[in-house]
Amino acid sequence: MKITRLELIHVKPRWLFLRVHTDEGLVGYGEPIVEGRALTVESAIRELESYLIGADPLRIEHHWQAMYRGAFYRGGPVLVSAISGIEQALWDIKGKFYNMPVYEMLGGACRHKIRMYAHCHGDTVEASVRTALERKQQGFTAIKIGLEAPVQIVDNLAYLERQVERLASIRKAVGSEMDIAIDFHGRVSPAMAIRLAAAFEPYYPMFIEEPCLPENVDQMVKISQSTTIPIATGERLFTKWGFRELIEKKAVSIVQPDLCHAGGILESKKIAAMAESHYGAVAPHNPLGPISLAACLQLDTCTPNFIIQEHPTIHDRSDLGVGFLKKPFQIVDGYIQVPEGPGLGIELDEEALQERVYEGNWDTPRLYHEDGSVADW
Repeated sequence: MKITRLELIHVKPRWLFLRVHTDEGLVGYGEPIVEGRALTVESAIRELESYLIGADPLRIEHHWQAMYRGAFYRGGPVLVSAISGIEQALWDIKGKFYNMPVYEMLGGACRHKIRMYAHCHGDTVEASVRTALERKQQGFTAIKIGLEAPVQIVDNLAYLERQVERLASIRKAVGSEMDIAIDFHGRVSPAMAIRLAAAFEPYYPMFIEEPCLPENVDQMVKISQSTTIPIATGERLFTKWGFRELIEKKAVSIVQPDLCHAGGILESKKIAAMAESHYGAVAPHNPLGPISLAACLQLDTCTPNFIIQEHPTIHDRSDLGVGFLKKPFQIVDGYIQVPEGPGLGIELDEEALQERVYEGNWDTPRLYHEDGSVADW
């Protein structure tokens, strides 16, 4: 069997889908994307195309190594995201070839259902509480809220009090059985993150995500040591090498590799194993589409230290595959059942998909402080 063609499709709201075709008629799906740089990732995949055409799609590890190490310059979001989507598609092909889910080729199932958490948005405290109660009514046992943006490097007491009010109000509304994670989104300085974490402790957050940017591991360690709240990060780290120092220095309790950025399914499995050796957990990052989710579910199923799976909770359920997949994923009582089909276990609805095709020009929002200086989104 040989790879014959790589086909890319930009779809709304901001996703990039990949089809890898073979001479035996098997087609694999992947989701290679850097949000806001989809066209750049498309170019990176086209540069890898000459290596892949004519190659055996079943030699996944070999191709990963060749794509990653084949150029003098390694790593980074664009190259590794391109490789990630290709790798997902190759696993999809391999599973279809052997007629088994990907997780069966990676050790088999560790669980029969996957716990999910929902995003919980709201422009006001009242709106956030309403959304939290809706998520609880929908059956979710965990939600994730965000911080007000932008944040000053050292913000004032009023800012801190507003963030505490939001968390406290949600906790009071949903009770103690529901987990609440808080996404700092890397927009907070280490000094401010420590102050916020201290104020949040009485409300027992499940974890704080990206309390600061991940480049300075020592600062992440400092934040982690300042609080009892578990620290999670990883969406902007790439490959096992990008996670090594973070794990070795015990900067986090939960690693969050993004399977569309970190190197794909097997690379994220390796990252999870690194965390497991340090008694850490894995909660894959996923703000993307249904192919990304399908890849995550394969990893979640066969990974012993998995704890919970993110999905962006889009109102039209497109992130679960509505309008994209012939059989969308279903969340029941906060869980998705382990998929049973071969490969990634999904099939695209080609007719419905065409209605969402676009140019791929979505860009990341830009934030500014009151004085006009750039703020982190």
